[in-house]
Amino acid sequence: MLPASSPSSVRGGSRPRYELPDPRECAVAQLMGILNVTPDSFSDGGQFAAPDLALAHARRMVAEGADVIDIGAESTRPYGGAEPISADAELARLRPVLPEVVKLGIPVSVDSMKAEVADWALASGAALVNDVWGLQRDPGMAAIAVRHAVPVVVMHNRETIAPAIDIVADMVAFFGRSLEIAAQAGIPRSRIALDPGIGFGKTPEQSMIALARLAALKVFGCAILVGASRKRFIDVVVPSSPQQRLGGSIAAHLLAVRGGANIIRAHDVAETRQALRVAAAIEDKR
Repeated sequence: MLPASSPSSVRGGSRPRYELPDPRECAVAQLMGILNVTPDSFSDGGQFAAPDLALAHARRMVAEGADVIDIGAESTRPYGGAEPISADAELARLRPVLPEVVKLGIPVSVDSMKAEVADWALASGAALVNDVWGLQRDPGMAAIAVRHAVPVVVMHNRETIAPAIDIVADMVAFFGRSLEIAAQAGIPRSRIALDPGIGFGKTPEQSMIALARLAALKVFGCAILVGASRKRFIDVVVPSSPQQRLGGSIAAHLLAVRGGANIIRAHDVAETRQALRVAAAIEDKR
């Protein structure tokens, strides 16, 4: 099931609409391409900070088969060292890029934890909110998603890493709170995707456990998004720099799909798309 392409009204024009895949029917996982317009993201910080380079990269990911482009303007690098920025600074990075990517005709996701930023992005054509704090950081985020009638990605996160905890039980409890916030705001579960937050508030071991036990999240009946692309747990298994983790990223994503993931968020769109399609074709022969 591919994203719906009919436009909906936004300030100054229209945007491609987006519907989350139905977890009961999705055969081939959707692919979300990552576009970081930041100077300090862990894998590609600074590579696409210039608007012309960002737009060129977005065009490339569309050509390579991305179903959605996820644009982030504030680094939330999961291993520490990210510098928080103001909403004004985040918007300054987004304004020259996001509306131009929307014009490519592909659904755009805004990767932000700030309701003010999400509101502007949705009014400017974005079709999806990706909140790395699962509606629990900014109390206005859920209302923004309702106002614009768009889906939201709810990611599991933690302020600190606690190696001794049962990370799956922690995710289940966290998502229970997020879904309660969503329900109170009026967001139906059909508009919510759960993201285990690989690398966020987790040891590498816990990230692998989250992937291995992804099916535990099916109890919520929501679509599941996984972004394991270039994450540090790969380096723990096979020492490598972020740019050398394509094989590990694909392995993790294919296993995530087998565990129930419906959307894969990745840096390397062409290679990931090929892997997803081939794996789905082989599975179909069962």
